[in-house]
Amino acid sequence: MRFPNWLAASVLVAGSIACAAWPGNARAAGEFAPAQKTAVEKIVHDYLIANPEVVREAIEELEKRQKADEANMRGKVVADKAATLFNSPNQAVVGNPKGDVTLVEFFDYNCGYCKRSVNTVAKLIEGDPKLRVVLKDFAILGPDSVETALVANAARMQFSPEKFWEFHRKLLETKGHIGKQQAMAVAKEVGADMSRLEKDFEKPETKAALQEVSGLADALRFDGTPAWVVGTDALVGGVPYDELKKKIDNLHKCGKTAC
Repeated sequence: MRFPNWLAASVLVAGSIACAAWPGNARAAGEFAPAQKTAVEKIVHDYLIANPEVVREAIEELEKRQKADEANMRGKVVADKAATLFNSPNQAVVGNPKGDVTLVEFFDYNCGYCKRSVNTVAKLIEGDPKLRVVLKDFAILGPDSVETALVANAARMQFSPEKFWEFHRKLLETKGHIGKQQAMAVAKEVGADMSRLEKDFEKPETKAALQEVSGLADALRFDGTPAWVVGTDALVGGVPYDELKKKIDNLHKCGKTAC
């Protein structure tokens, strides 16, 4: 169970005040008599009432440390799983397949933010001929999303990168909730071999591709879509175009997301 930041911070502040306020053997032994406990509680109460900004400062510091710890953890996962993350055979690569900077997107075809983010990705690709984009189906919004992702992975097996990008965009631009039927219709519209598509849809390796992405997402502690990896940075949510572009431009410039 994870405590709310305000509660965790309050406990930490109270504990620090209590230890500082009470000298002697009782504090060293971690034991307080009832009268001592009451006195410490009053000291803590009075201090926090007189200085409520201490709790806010503690919360801010706690959140800062949590974000730094999370970023470090994700950076280690990116490094450890770089081969699967950036170069798995079970993924679609669009943009420039030989580009010197890679942007990875974890998405769900039924995710509203992902539907909006496709324009961000398109703009990044169109403005950067050296950008390589890896698309990973992180189907977390129910059975229809899973079936849609299976169709997409089957389509990937027969489409060129350019043709898959056309399919991908059309599917994300489809209004409303989508499933296998809509995905098959879009695949047919862009010229898929439907007989092959049905066969590839049932292949064990098609399902294994989704399991691989799910494993990566778990390791990175992604719990929503879209989620991104650029350089060693891992981000969750509808990240604005300008923020992604700045990180990508810095990677071109100095090999880091912040030069």
